[in-house]
Amino acid sequence: MTQALRIDFVSDIACPWCAIGLTSLQQALARLGGEVEAEIVVHPFELNPDMPLEGQTILHYVSTKYGSTAEQLAERQAMIHERGASVGFKFGPRTHIYNTFDAHRLVQWAGTQGKKLELKLALLTAYHGESKDPSNHDVIVEAAQSVGLDAEEARRVLESDAYADEVRAEVAEFQSMGINSVPSIIFDNRYLVTGGQPPEAFEQIIREVLEKRQS
Repeated sequence: MTQALRIDFVSDIACPWCAIGLTSLQQALARLGGEVEAEIVVHPFELNPDMPLEGQTILHYVSTKYGSTAEQLAERQAMIHERGASVGFKFGPRTHIYNTFDAHRLVQWAGTQGKKLELKLALLTAYHGESKDPSNHDVIVEAAQSVGLDAEEARRVLESDAYADEVRAEVAEFQSMGINSVPSIIFDNRYLVTGGQPPEAFEQIIREVLEKRQS
């Protein structure tokens, strides 16, 4: 018997582990086949809300925030690229981190069009896979078009302050729940899992969640 399952995926477009985690989660659901009918609901989170629109180099960011060296950054990026490749997500040569607030606003709007998950995936691919600037309105609109959304309407949303309050409210809500890192994934409105887990781990987690529901 197929069981319905809600999965809330809290993420930031700037986070490479979110790209890995969402791709991995979808693979896990594909493995489960007809056992689960999952609804993935994506939510915004800002790891760097004060990031300027022009962004910063990743090296400047990690050296300032964590004291990391160029060598340590290279090692970390190589590991992330390897983990991405293991789930079929190919990372491009990212050099900068950007502000993602406008991209999150458009994802909120995409939810009114039934395309929230699709646009989040497109934006993760544009930034992490294609090394595009997710704060650039042309890049965001291009991503919107790629999933079948109206480009002119998307640009009108971006040029206004629409959905700003909704994004801030959702981020504040998750912070009040103690969430301060992403991806954070909530299964069945009750079980929180963090990090870009491999598909087999997500598959096992989902099976356990469904078993607990029945017990």
